[in-house]
Amino acid sequence: MKQTIRPISGFFLALTTAICWGTVPLALKPLVRYMDSSTIVWYRFVVAAVGLFLLLAFFGKLPPFKLLIGRRFRWLTTLGILALGGNFLLFNTSLNYLAPSVTQVIAQVAPFLMMIASAVFLKEIIGITQKIGAILLIIGLLLFFNERLAELFTSMTAYTIGVLLSLAAALVWVGYGLAQKLMLRRFNSQQILLVFYTGSAILFTPLAEAGSVSRLPLLELCCLAYCCLNTIVAYGAYAESVNRWDVSKVSAIITLTPLFTILFSEIAHRVAPQSFDLPALNLLSYLGAIVVVSGALCSAIGHKFLFHRQTK
Repeated sequence: MKQTIRPISGFFLALTTAICWGTVPLALKPLVRYMDSSTIVWYRFVVAAVGLFLLLAFFGKLPPFKLLIGRRFRWLTTLGILALGGNFLLFNTSLNYLAPSVTQVIAQVAPFLMMIASAVFLKEIIGITQKIGAILLIIGLLLFFNERLAELFTSMTAYTIGVLLSLAAALVWVGYGLAQKLMLRRFNSQQILLVFYTGSAILFTPLAEAGSVSRLPLLELCCLAYCCLNTIVAYGAYAESVNRWDVSKVSAIITLTPLFTILFSEIAHRVAPQSFDLPALNLLSYLGAIVVVSGALCSAIGHKFLFHRQTK
């Protein structure tokens, strides 16, 4: 079926995804003070699995589960479940030590690790713009952590632990990305996510304390509800955006996610300073965040830009 180009709706759907992904760590930050990460992750996966199951069932697009657990896809399914679950857990845990803005900037490492893994395991070619993007990423991270570089390399403080957890989350995400990429040859992204969400929910069930939700204050309860719904809305909006708009243009909007986190962190602190901390960033850190985003942007759409420039 030919893709229907709807640039306006595609733009707003991509923007919705970036805002959802940019605000979720902001909602998770106050929540981790009252609920352990395993329980938060379990709630998010359960709600996402149930919601996505109902949507796919309504449209008659449920995946053939027997095929997914068959010999051909069994190991990919297992890898995807363990990697996605690990990514969620590590990312949530890192928020015990870091501000949301820091975790989102570090999360930009994941696509570059995926790029390297795709070159090694799938024999994909790394283009010149992707190499430039990787260099910009490194420069941006050095600028972003300018005040704490010595601490990161010389001592094991709480901040260092948080950074290591965030980097581990990015590294583990590569396993999910590779599994999904290989399974997309047979299934669509929503079918794959349903299996990964369901498997991850089962994986975290023994670790979850479901009853702890009754002890949450109102604000944190609202944060949990938002985080649970966020996963469905964000991935649903992303899937629809690429159906209506060029993938490169959607990717360009998605790379703005860390900047949305910083923006909404500033807004949230002014609205409820007792619940949300002000990002402790200096001018070089803000510049570093922009350079990191520029690196991701260059990697995502640089080759498209050069191609169009050459063919004009």
